[in-house]
Amino acid sequence: MPAQEIILIDDFSNDEKKTLNTLDCLRQKYQKSNIKILRLEKNCGPGSARNAGWDVATQPYLAFLDADDSWHPNKLEIQYQWMAAHPNVVLSGHQSVKIAIDATLPILPEKLSARSVNRSRLIFSNCFPTRSVMLKREITPRFIPGKRYAEDYLLWLTIVFGGQPAYVLNMPMAYSFKEEFGEGGLTGNLWKTQRGVLDTYQRLYKTGLISNPVLILIMGFSTLKYFRRWLIVRCRSALN
Repeated sequence: MPAQEIILIDDFSNDEKKTLNTLDCLRQKYQKSNIKILRLEKNCGPGSARNAGWDVATQPYLAFLDADDSWHPNKLEIQYQWMAAHPNVVLSGHQSVKIAIDATLPILPEKLSARSVNRSRLIFSNCFPTRSVMLKREITPRFIPGKRYAEDYLLWLTIVFGGQPAYVLNMPMAYSFKEEFGEGGLTGNLWKTQRGVLDTYQRLYKTGLISNPVLILIMGFSTLKYFRRWLIVRCRSALN
């Protein structure tokens, strides 16, 4: 099942419109697809870019794909059919794995299963890589404009802490081509990423979604995770 609508967003790329021209070539090549192109007037980060696409989207469900990630060919069909069969669920995700560019895609399980994600699980670990997410277009929460790190995590937490059902499917249908942290992209800068996560927790506290003891606990736990990742990156660099 092909996407009913494809929205390509150029977040004001500083490349003399090369990105914009590339997007236009894709639209010309796939004229039978419903492709829209948006070019933002200034670079505002991934959250604002996704919001811009969200604003013009017309289909009942949205999925997000960054330029350096990819999907299994059947991802949209499988995930959409599951969400359509469970209309009370507003957010779903699935497994994401790192693969080589020329690698064979992982074999999908024959049986689809899903498990609910509650507040306590999500606040200790972001189990929704953005490349895996599908959500209902009609929901009110959006990405915080201008927030460049952990902006996706904040939205998932806001949805779940707001009492909306969220599930993870047991299908590895999204793929990245680099490590989840410490290897390029926005997640390449560990400290900026960590500051974004801590800011996310502080925003939850300020809006009354978590208590002060929970804030202290989760910020401490997150800091320990940061130092663990820092050590992993250092060891990885030493081995290379």
